[in-house]
Amino acid sequence: MFQQIRGNKIKSVLILFLFIIIIGFLGGFIGFIYNNIYIGLILAIFAAVLYSLIVYYSGKSMILAMTGARQVTKQEYPHLYHAVEGLSIAAGIPTPKAYVIDDSALNAFATGRNHNDSIVVVTTGLLNKLNREELEGVISHELSHIKNYDIRVMMLTAVLVGITVLLSDFLLRSVIYGRRDSKGSHPALIIVGLVLALLTPVIGELIKLAVSRKREYLADASGASLTRYPEGLASALEKISKDPDPLVDKANKATAHLFISTPFRKKTGFVTNLFSTHPPLELRIKKLREM
Repeated sequence: MFQQIRGNKIKSVLILFLFIIIIGFLGGFIGFIYNNIYIGLILAIFAAVLYSLIVYYSGKSMILAMTGARQVTKQEYPHLYHAVEGLSIAAGIPTPKAYVIDDSALNAFATGRNHNDSIVVVTTGLLNKLNREELEGVISHELSHIKNYDIRVMMLTAVLVGITVLLSDFLLRSVIYGRRDSKGSHPALIIVGLVLALLTPVIGELIKLAVSRKREYLADASGASLTRYPEGLASALEKISKDPDPLVDKANKATAHLFISTPFRKKTGFVTNLFSTHPPLELRIKKLREM
């Protein structure tokens, strides 16, 4: 598990550098089309910094608004409050604020910038269907995301993917609607620009999803280590996998990777699995029960 944590830290740095290269390349190509590479690079860097700052400082509030989560008190949900508080002490992190989403689906997620600015969100369906050990298993999984700084990495990758999509869209429009006297009107450059504009956001999305899937396995292992009872989380995931209505009404593609399980209705197929934000629940349960 600790080797996996070290490996994820190295991969996170590599992914960051990869995105920087992609963003710089896209910016340079846009600048080349408009006869000034430096302007393109400056534009790309400015957009990346501005977008990153907005999401970094406002991302949590935006996610809460999108999912319809509301903060709860100790009196309203004492078992949730005590689980978050007790496991946070065991994990050695400040106690996150607890939120709930009024939804019958069984799901949960954690988000925030760091240990001191984090929250744990669960659905009311999860609170109603899980027993104490299962709820603690889910909470320990989410607290592991916070402790391992997964929440920051996933926010970062989401920001970088967003930047590549914006720049790719701008590049695509520049190539298609570029001035006839510009370099962008050359047929070879049009082909290169189209390929870049179409493939870059797909590659970025695949990287984000790969990071998300890796960190789900790590959070499962870290959570089980925290409670010293892997069966609690395994049993919770089993109930989640059998949920007849797993759709979280206010979930969307921007927030799907945050949840403990995909918040959409289950679909199968190679393409679906390739773009899935989560590894198969059956495999996660199997790994937990082998611990």
